[in-house]
Amino acid sequence: MSVSLVDWQLDPADITLTGTGLRRPECVLAQPSGDLWIADLSGGIRHIDPDGRQDLIRPIDGGGPFAPDVNPNIDGNQGFSLPNGLCFDPDGNFVIANFGTNVIEHLTRDGHRTLIADTVIWPDGTTTPIGKANFPAFDSEGRLWFSVTSSKDTWRRRPAKLKSDGYIAVVDNWHPGSQETARVVADGLCGTNEMRFSDDGTELFVAETGADHISRFRVEPNATLTDRQIYGPDRLGGGPDGFAFDVHGNLWTTLIGADRLIAITPQGRVVTIWQDGDNNVDIAPDQGIGTTLSSKPGDGLAPRMASVTFGGPDLRTVYIGSLNGTSLPTFRSPIAGAPLAHWR
Repeated sequence: MSVSLVDWQLDPADITLTGTGLRRPECVLAQPSGDLWIADLSGGIRHIDPDGRQDLIRPIDGGGPFAPDVNPNIDGNQGFSLPNGLCFDPDGNFVIANFGTNVIEHLTRDGHRTLIADTVIWPDGTTTPIGKANFPAFDSEGRLWFSVTSSKDTWRRRPAKLKSDGYIAVVDNWHPGSQETARVVADGLCGTNEMRFSDDGTELFVAETGADHISRFRVEPNATLTDRQIYGPDRLGGGPDGFAFDVHGNLWTTLIGADRLIAITPQGRVVTIWQDGDNNVDIAPDQGIGTTLSSKPGDGLAPRMASVTFGGPDLRTVYIGSLNGTSLPTFRSPIAGAPLAHWR
């Protein structure tokens, strides 16, 4: 029998914890085998196998400097490696958007690291450093896309209101080992965060954390973006960060400023799935994300809740990433996640 999210509430007693000693587990990749791959403040990727064993893949040939073991500042302004968003490449290795060193990089499962891009070219021909690289994704044509939250200068000025200088860029012909200059295909976004393609690849959804909503673009054949529009409510009340679709078309997203997990139904209704801790102050209309993505620890099981990932062989096991947690809150969903259109 099909279950509607509107009729289901998560019982916090059903939440378990996966992993121990994780450091800033912002992004999680899950395979049907049960293997998990998690961004780690140590400068690499934490692997948790189906039996719960953990190991760390860290660059053995560059990629630093790395975060200190004690009291690291995780706001991305310290210049050390800060893996943020992850995706698989076609060979099952990793592309990393590094929020600390402001680059897009490649890491193999045996620890070899190469630079993919540290600059972008704008439509007017200007070339600039990338800025606060947030999240990478491949499309069905093998092109590598990534989001950039803001320029380094804007990010450094927080808690002043974040400017709408985030953007999306694409690398047209990347292959492992190559270094490229990406091209900007959409700008004027506020706090650009995770992004996902529709199943047919014709639409790109992106979280604008600073604008407090999800945006949607049409993807043209030449990898340009048009017809930008807000998907769902104009404001979600907490700053969407990571998101994923289920098989019914509900868009599950975390609100990092409220430590809340919600879903936007295809009809535009917002359903609260889980409110974690007491960090539930909504973003005021004139704030931007200065306070939403500050360095405050938060509380609860997923302090500064950041991402949502469906995993397991039936895609019904949900893992929640966060900026300040040391484990992944984990629970079973009554609805399976949608298989990623370009899962690798």
